[in-house]
Amino acid sequence: IGNSLLFVLYMYTFLMQPHLKKPIDMIFTHLTLVNVLSIVFRLIPDVMASFAVKLLSHDVGCKVVLYAYSVTRGLSICTLLLLSAFQAITVSSNHSKWAWLKSKLESCIFPSLFFIWIINTFLYIPIVENVKDQINFTAVGSRYSQTYCRSNQVRHHTTMPLVTALIVRDILFVFLMMWASLYMVTLLFRHNRRTRHVHSSSVSSQASSEKKATHSILLLVGFFVFFYFSNTFVTFYSLHRPKGSPVLDLISGALSSGYPIVCPYVLMNNRKIISKFMSSFSNLECTFSTRGCHG
Repeated sequence: IGNSLLFVLYMYTFLMQPHLKKPIDMIFTHLTLVNVLSIVFRLIPDVMASFAVKLLSHDVGCKVVLYAYSVTRGLSICTLLLLSAFQAITVSSNHSKWAWLKSKLESCIFPSLFFIWIINTFLYIPIVENVKDQINFTAVGSRYSQTYCRSNQVRHHTTMPLVTALIVRDILFVFLMMWASLYMVTLLFRHNRRTRHVHSSSVSSQASSEKKATHSILLLVGFFVFFYFSNTFVTFYSLHRPKGSPVLDLISGALSSGYPIVCPYVLMNNRKIISKFMSSFSNLECTFSTRGCHG
């Protein structure tokens, strides 16, 4: 609900009040959309299991759900890395080595988002080829486990190198996000120390806006790192247990959905989009009521 609400508000701003949108809002909008898709495809098997409904026919349902969830998960980490890099360049000084990128940031957002969609769309196709439909099972060793779905033993000559590459990519992206976050924290500390005695309203207003956006991104990265490593630990622990554990599956499911659930409320708490929407809605209501009175 939080992601859907935030996505609608961003789309309203883009369509009805384009003068209020910022370049970074496109990345925020994409992030909320990815979060919605990730939660939906993560919960579909559990909802189906609760109502004792089989996923579509044969193996198609399992393949589609696992593929869609894997793609949205990859899009999530790529989008958050793009968001961190964008904000780190934005808040950097005009004399830094990233200054030449500032003027090109806005024009690079859409191509970057399109690129990560293309990459993640094709990247996960080989992984779902060995997924099979099954009602009851026990996850053992290197097998994927989810309600109604399981994978055959991983084929080392095809799937294993790709899985290893994906794990390396995730870890690399997480550390890049952490590096960008530390860079932003350092810049904010220097900026606060430098402007402690400056009281210019125009400068402080713009700086305050960038600081709020930076704080939001730092919180998002912090939550992502926590949920990612926690979920990874629980997943690897459960895969190497001789028997499956429903409790561990429940914990893993909660951790995998934790970040997309927390994400919109972090953005709502630190941005003015809701107040802008309410203000514009009030103005629109007043406009229609005035027209009605004159009519």
